[in-house]
Amino acid sequence: MDKQTFEVPVLSDAIRKQGVPLSPVVKGGGFVFVSGLPPVDLETGELCSGEIALQTEKSLDNVKRALECAGSSLDKVLKATIYITNSAHFHTVNEVYRRYFPHNPPARTFVAMSSWPMPFDIEIECIALA
Repeated sequence: MDKQTFEVPVLSDAIRKQGVPLSPVVKGGGFVFVSGLPPVDLETGELCSGEIALQTEKSLDNVKRALECAGSSLDKVLKATIYITNSAHFHTVNEVYRRYFPHNPPARTFVAMSSWPMPFDIEIECIALA
């Protein structure tokens, strides 16, 4: 199977607007790879900052939308990676994450890092079955 890239409404435009050279979601070899997606509001295309619970929700909404555009879903996620600027947000992130993966959650890594060049605190990526 060849590599396929997909447009994700609103999100793809927001990424291009920031000048970041990536595809939000790529499919190949029976898998779907979702790039690390920040908390972009899917209605306005603007980055969401502020409360980490809201940022986490927006990032997971973006992951969900990207998966759906590639013909996959949250139920097919095998592995997720969460990048965050403050490990103290661990429990709050888990509260939101649990709503998106209520049963049989995927393998996951939680990585604390210093910062991004843009005003947000979380980014989530995943690998799913096609």
